Amino acid sequence: MGLFGKGNGGGLMNVIRCDQEEYLVWKWRPEGQETNSTSRENSIRYGSSLRVKDGEVAVFVYKQETGVMQDFIEGPFDETIKTQNFPVLASIVGMAFGGESPFQAEVYFINLKGNNQMRFAVPYFDMFDPRLPDHGVPVAVRGTLTFNISDYRNFIKLNRLINFDIEQFCQQIKDAVVANVKGVVTNIPRTMNIPLVQMETQLMGINSMVHQNLQPRIEKDFGVRFKAFDIATIDIDKESPTYAELRRLTAENTARTMQTQVDLNLENLQETQAMNLENMRETLRIQREETQRAQRLQTEQANLGAHGIDVQAGVLKEGVQNLGHMGGTINFGGSGGEGEGMNPASMMTGMMMGGAIGKQMAGMMNGMGEAMNNPTHQANTPASGAPNLTPPPLPTTQFYTAQGGQQQGPFPLPQMHLFNGKLTAIVQA
Repeated sequence: MGLFGKGNGGGLMNVIRCDQEEYLVWKWRPEGQETNSTSRENSIRYGSSLRVKDGEVAVFVYKQETGVMQDFIEGPFDETIKTQNFPVLASIVGMAFGGESPFQAEVYFINLKGNNQMRFAVPYFDMFDPRLPDHGVPVAVRGTLTFNISDYRNFIKLNRLINFDIEQFCQQIKDAVVANVKGVVTNIPRTMNIPLVQMETQLMGINSMVHQNLQPRIEKDFGVRFKAFDIATIDIDKESPTYAELRRLTAENTARTMQTQVDLNLENLQETQAMNLENMRETLRIQREETQRAQRLQTEQANLGAHGIDVQAGVLKEGVQNLGHMGGTINFGGSGGEGEGMNPASMMTGMMMGGAIGKQMAGMMNGMGEAMNNPTHQANTPASGAPNLTPPPLPTTQFYTAQGGQQQGPFPLPQMHLFNGKLTAIVQA
C-alpha cells in the first residue's frame, strides 16, 4: 500500500492536492522536491489553489514561536487559499506584502474513508502444552490488522505530524500487535484447556480473545479505529523433537480416552440388562401371585356355593322334621287322644307341605344347574376368573289356614308345625 507518494503540483501559485489511490497520511510537497529535503517545500504562496476530495481532510501545520498551530480543511473543497477559509493562516500572514508573500506550512492529507490493512507476523516462540510443561514447542502466528482514521483531530493530537513518518507509525502498531498476540496465544492451551496441537481448531475463539485485548490499546495509543483482526495461521514447528513427543502423548491419551468410553458403554449395557432381568423376574412373580390368588378365590367361591346349598338343605330338613311331627299323631275319629283316630286335616297338611318341600328342592337344584350353564352367568364371572357359585335364593311358599271356620295367614312353611292338629283346612297361597 502506498502510504506516501509524489505530488503532482505545488510551489508558487500552484494546485495543492493528493492524487494517491491508497494512503493513510500523505505529505504534500512541490513538484521535484523530496520529503523534508529543503525548507522551500513548505513555502506556499497565498492565493494558491487547494483541492480536497470527499473523505479527505487537509491539515496545514504552522511552526510559530508560540507553538505549532493547525488549520483543517475537510473535503470536498476546491478553492483558492484565502484567509477567510483559514482562521490560523489569517493571523500569521503579513499584510505588508499585499498578501502575495509566501508562508511556511506543512500540508498533510489524511484519508478518512479507506481501510488500511497491515500484515503482521509473530516469529517462532516456545509454547507449552499443559501435559508437558517442561517441553517448549516452537509456534509462529501470522495474520492481518485492518484500521482507519475516523477522529483525525485525536489522531493528530496523539501523533505529531511534523516530520511524520508513516513507516515508523506502522512499525509501532506492529510492535503492539506482536506483543499482544504473543501474550494471548501463549496462554491459550491453559485458559481453554486444550492440547497445543489442537489450537488451530479454536482459531475463531483465539481471534476474538486477541481482538478484545488489542482494540483498546490500538485506539487509545495511536488514535486509529480498530476495525478487524484476523489470525491466518498458527504455525507449529512440526520438525521439532518436542512436537513429535507431544504427538505421541496426544495419540496415547486419545486411545486411552476412547477405551475408557468403550468400557463405560459396556458397563452401562450390563447394568441395563441386569435391570431388565430383575424387572422381568418381578413381573413374573406378580403374575404368579395373581394367578394363585385367582385360584384361591375360585375355590372359595365354589365352597361358598356348597355351603349355601347345605344351609338351604338344613332349612328344608327342619321343615320335613316339622312335617313329621304334624303327621305323627294319628287320630281315627277320636276326641284328640293319641291313637284315637286319624286327623284328615293333619294328613292334608302333611301332603301339601311335602309337595311344597319337594318343589323347593327341585327348584333349588334346577337353579344351581342353570346358574352354572347359563351364558349370562359366565358373562358375569368376576375378573379374577373364578365362577360365581352363589346358590339361588330359597323359594318361599306360603299357606292360608282355616281354624274354626276363620281364614288366617299367609304363613311360611317353617311356621306350619305350630298348627299341628288344629287345622281344618290348608290352602297354598
